[in-house]
Order: sequence, then C-alpha cells, then structure tokens
Amino acid sequence: MKTIRRAVARTYWAVSRWTFRGTTLPREGAGILIGAPHTSNWDFVLMLAIAWRLGVSMRFLGKQQLFRRPFGPLMRALGGIPVDRRDPSRLVGEVVERIAAGERFYLVITPEGTRGATTAWKSGFYRIARATGLPVTLGYVDRSTMTTGLGPTLRLTGDVAADMDRIRAFYAGKTGVRPGLGSEPRLRDEGAHDLGLHDEGPHTDLP
Repeated sequence: MKTIRRAVARTYWAVSRWTFRGTTLPREGAGILIGAPHTSNWDFVLMLAIAWRLGVSMRFLGKQQLFRRPFGPLMRALGGIPVDRRDPSRLVGEVVERIAAGERFYLVITPEGTRGATTAWKSGFYRIARATGLPVTLGYVDRSTMTTGLGPTLRLTGDVAADMDRIRAFYAGKTGVRPGLGSEPRLRDEGAHDLGLHDEGPHTDLP
C-alpha cells in the first residue's frame, strides 16, 4: 500500500501546479503537523500528497458525522480520527494514550478551525503538544508562490506568547488557496496559564 501511495504522490507532484518544498520531519517519527493557512478543500488533498510522498503515517481530526457510512471506512483508511464535538477535550487524553501505547504518527491539525475567515486560532494543537511532549512542525501552503510543504519543527516551551511569535514569523506573508480567508496565527488568550480553560477545543472541521 505504501508503494502505491508513493507512486500516486509522485504522479500528482509531476502534474500539479504546486511545488513541494521541505522534507525534514522529527527523527522520532511522531509529532504535531500544523496545516495553515486553511482556506480550501484543496488543503486536504495537498496534505495527503505530502504524507504519501514522504511515506509517513499521518492522522487527522474529523467530526463524527464524517465517519458514518458510506464514507466512514474510507476516512479511517486515510488516517481520520473521529472527534465528538460535544466533548472535544477527550481528544487530548486519547492522543496521549495512543502515544504512550507506542503508536507513532503525525497528527495534522488546522488551528484556524474553519475554511472561512476567522479572528483566532484554536489552541488544541498547543495543548496536545504540551501534554504529549511532541514537537510541532509547521506545514504550509502559499498561493503567492504556489508552494506547499514543511517548515521548521518547534519544541513548544510553555511561554505561549513567545512560541506564537515564532509561529507568526514563519507564516507571515503566506497566503492560502483562497487568499482573502487567511488569518494571523493568534490564540484567543495568549497570556493564559492554562489554555484548556480558555479554548473551544481542537479543530474538528475538515473539507
């Protein structure tokens, strides 16, 4: 299956208008992978193309409705993890348990929480990274240069404002597939000592 996926990815990148850049991922084979700016259904296609090209195991979050028949088996096969929007806080514990049990994967999160315009990122990625000790890799799309790929990998320090300044610096100037819908990387309360008390939970909206 991995050989087939890599062949599909090679074909996609050979004909795509997008150029892939960056192949560095954490050595431990697991981490949080941010997808931003998130403005279009094409972001999902690009995410799969990157994962299949690199031959790595990726998971993504999806609302429970996406995992019902007839599409449920396909969504799981592609790496989907269903999330109950009524209690998204359970996701942190589930991811921690998976990592503790030895499962290795890159969890893709789009912190903007919607493909539409938004004023703040959700902090689920930050809370999961801190709870698991996983590094955060900055994945991106940039319509202005027609490039997509992986940027630097960060170890979040717990100094939320300082960590977010580094993230903002990387995404500055990058535009999504639909440029007018992007937002600045900013959490609702970057001065909060416990982000879990000030957030709506991890992002669960997918194309």
